Amino acid sequence: MEIYSTSIRITAKGFCDIQDITVGVRNFIRESNITQGLITAFVPGLTAAITTLEFEEGVIEDFKRAIERLAPKDIHYEHNARWGDGNGFSHVRAALLGPSLTVPIIDGSLELGTWQQIIVVDFDNRPRTREVILQIVGNPRS
Repeated sequence: MEIYSTSIRITAKGFCDIQDITVGVRNFIRESNITQGLITAFVPGLTAAITTLEFEEGVIEDFKRAIERLAPKDIHYEHNARWGDGNGFSHVRAALLGPSLTVPIIDGSLELGTWQQIIVVDFDNRPRTREVILQIVGNPRS
């Protein structure tokens, strides 16, 4: 059993900016030579999240609208009243999706569905650089 870790940096615009990191994840798996195992993607911080989505304009728009209905940016948030930074909505949105995703690796391949991509969603109310930590646990090629 081996463990490999790396990170990917992305420049995010905030306000539900969605970035596809699937290629970077696949590249890391290939470089690791792991054939059977798990990969976890984790985004540190409280205003971004990771999930899977079909990275297609229609689905992306539908997703953004659904998030706006779940946690609208223009309602009262106690966080904003206390801290004055105006990003209470981003904390709630990120908590709903979560900061990590784990996907199986089988025969050296990331086991996603045909139209499934791994995405990072930046919910904050300002641009920022995000780090996504990738960690693989598994068995290497013999």
